[in-house]
Amino acid sequence: MRRAEEEIKKLAAFASVVLMATAEALAQENLARPSRRIVVSLPDHKLAVMESGRVVRIFDTAVGAARTPSPTGCYKIVQRIPDPTWYTKGKIVPPGKSNPLGPRWLGLSLKGYGIHGTNNPKSIGRNASHGCIRLRNRDIEELFDMVSVGDEVELVRERRPEVEQIFGQTAAAPAGVTVQ
Repeated sequence: MRRAEEEIKKLAAFASVVLMATAEALAQENLARPSRRIVVSLPDHKLAVMESGRVVRIFDTAVGAARTPSPTGCYKIVQRIPDPTWYTKGKIVPPGKSNPLGPRWLGLSLKGYGIHGTNNPKSIGRNASHGCIRLRNRDIEELFDMVSVGDEVELVRERRPEVEQIFGQTAAAPAGVTVQ
């Protein structure tokens, strides 16, 4: 009996060391990459990834339709789900071509809202969603790899000076920024 207790204590000590080392490695990994901020201009149908005050990448989006507008405000990414399942009013749509969330889901701190792909790429550039921000599937896959849980997301409806600086006065990308 004592031998079993000693083995359990050794195993618990080993597990503690592994957990501490893992936590330290994750903390160092997060320190290695500066946090990123996402700015979504609802009137421009554009999403910018910002790092240290500069634009890293701009994507075209679909935003909320007139009946179901996208919210405005500052939120955080709280979920990163590859190959999400879509649940709605008694219907479940598994990952795949018919899933309206596309191949990735970035859940926001505002319950029920997120940034995701689409099974309707013609909606990009329009007010067409139920409030979420839609990207082309290849774009959401790229964005998914660029951001982390905890990164800030700002959804803006007004063309403030900062928004014009990011997206340009006519929603064209600033010089040196890749737009697809």
